[in-house]
Amino acid sequence: MTRPVVAIVGRPNVGKSSLLNRFAGRRVSIVEPTAGVTRDRITVPIEHDDRHFDLVDTGGLGLVDENLLKAHIEAQIETALAHADLVLFVVDHKDGCVPGDEFVAQRLRRLQRPVLLVVNKVESHLEGLTVSEWAKLGFGEPFAVSAVEGFGINDLLAAIVDVLPARKVDEAVDAPPMLRFAIVGKRNSGKSTLVNRLAGEERMIVSEIPGTTRDAVDVVFEWEGKRLCAIDTAGLRKKRSIEHAIELFSMGRAQDSIRRADVVVHMFDVREELSQVDKKLAHFYLELARPVLIVGNKIDLAESLDLEKWDSYVKQQLPGLHFAPVSFLSAKEGTNVAGTLGVLLELHAQAGLQVPTPRLNAFLQEARTRLVPKSRGRMPKVFYGTQIGTHPLSLVVFVNDVTLFRGHNYERYLANAFREHFGAHEVPVRIVFRDRQRAPRGAGSTGRAPQGGGDGIAPPRPQDDAQLPD
Repeated sequence: MTRPVVAIVGRPNVGKSSLLNRFAGRRVSIVEPTAGVTRDRITVPIEHDDRHFDLVDTGGLGLVDENLLKAHIEAQIETALAHADLVLFVVDHKDGCVPGDEFVAQRLRRLQRPVLLVVNKVESHLEGLTVSEWAKLGFGEPFAVSAVEGFGINDLLAAIVDVLPARKVDEAVDAPPMLRFAIVGKRNSGKSTLVNRLAGEERMIVSEIPGTTRDAVDVVFEWEGKRLCAIDTAGLRKKRSIEHAIELFSMGRAQDSIRRADVVVHMFDVREELSQVDKKLAHFYLELARPVLIVGNKIDLAESLDLEKWDSYVKQQLPGLHFAPVSFLSAKEGTNVAGTLGVLLELHAQAGLQVPTPRLNAFLQEARTRLVPKSRGRMPKVFYGTQIGTHPLSLVVFVNDVTLFRGHNYERYLANAFREHFGAHEVPVRIVFRDRQRAPRGAGSTGRAPQGGGDGIAPPRPQDDAQLPD
């Protein structure tokens, strides 16, 4: 990656994350009126006036953190500054210049980087006339902005582009990753450690303190010539155990990450039993029809580990994911990380399977000879089907009466048979039954199944409004 890097720096709670969200045009960082919400580095690509750069949100300098993470947070900030081509020093106009701002200014004066002073929370041009007092910090004429309202943002963007290093030939936004996978699980199961292992640096703060990660952070990396994106999410626990609004926001971000992921890595600590949180997460994955790789972490800390027994135990505890593969690794030591990535790519390939309609209907004819839903009175009949989507695999099957197929295990039987027949052994299959629409008399219908790759049928609506159960 050769794009310039712009780092946002300032004391806690001056609006750094709000500024990042304003530039990105979406809510990337959690914004909450509590100091120290942002802990990890969060990076988004920005394009303005035909220039591209990476904008990095950082934690607050000088944070007094009750969880003793100050050193970790400041190490993340130092890493961001070391890679930055330009620094945005953000201050809060409503608070005025406070000792925390002076502390940050002293740090930045020692930095051999250009700095733009950004005075945030200025609501109007008239109020903007009063920001000149901030020039005493020694970073030139300040830029008055309101990250929330958007005031002054275009002027700031223009200034950033002017200060950026000379254009590089290949600074355009990189091609999107071929695979996005969300790493999900209970708190302190090792999710951030795995992300750091994949990124080859301490990209995420890792601590024995549960709940260290709050934002969902995308980390793009290369593996065997493939561009992948790992989404680290906040550790989850029962809703009634949530203590702060920030944790509630984090849970929402984790759910959003699962929705936009191609594959989910469900991580657990092999030293602990699976809990109700794990089981509820499994239900959530099934509602969204996301492929899942179940990963047992920290095998280096387990005194003894019978992998076959663990595999059986996991499938017993998470019966809805009986088809999902199970992998065991040590994110800290790197044991079997490469093998786990290989399984991820295989899951992605299975979820992208495309079955020609003739082959699918030959399968349906064979499947219905083996099992037909039981019904009193009218006989259930399967006519034909067609594949209507991948990622997730989605089929529509036309029948004589959909009510005859409700409340039966036929959908589960058909999904299992499809996986076995077509080699998509480890991914979910979404099946929708629909009544066959008879053509009007004289329309020349042959009653045959369609032979093409599709018939214009809309795919079933994904359950993207699914929520984690309480």
